[in-house]
Amino acid sequence: MPLESKREQIILGIDPGTRITGYGVIKACHPHITPIDFGCIRPPVDLELPGRYLALFNALEKLLDLYSPDAVAVETQFVHKNIQSAMKLGMARGMVLVTAARRGIPIAEYTPKKAKLAVVGNGNASKSQVQTMIQLLLKLPVLPEPEDAADALALAICHANSLSYLKKVELCTSSLRGN
Repeated sequence: MPLESKREQIILGIDPGTRITGYGVIKACHPHITPIDFGCIRPPVDLELPGRYLALFNALEKLLDLYSPDAVAVETQFVHKNIQSAMKLGMARGMVLVTAARRGIPIAEYTPKKAKLAVVGNGNASKSQVQTMIQLLLKLPVLPEPEDAADALALAICHANSLSYLKKVELCTSSLRGN
């Protein structure tokens, strides 16, 4: 199936969490990537978990309304040693998947290592290295904070790079087939 022929893509990166969910919105028009917005969603900590999930869902809906992304890039679940933490994180991640799926927005999932590799060149990069490279790549006047927002921008950039690569592969195979 051919890739979307649209040259410009709005990509929303999400680093899910129950206390802090980072988000980053970029415009990708190969080879340029432009930052649009980044920040975090902080559900009130005094809410029970269902209330925090609802607050996250509602905030994600607002982001989707505001930016109408062409794709959502979300971090795959990190396996914690603590099963309770992993389950809570999985539920937060589920809120992201549901909000995008309800609107038919394509969802891409990337490991933290892959996102770090895409922006730093090292899958084991530290949070501060990711922040610094995001600042340099996007020509931001200050470090993107909190770290969760930088991670979300890294996910969006990772997806933009993947789209660029897949488009090149498609063009290459089309020319080999004579299309």
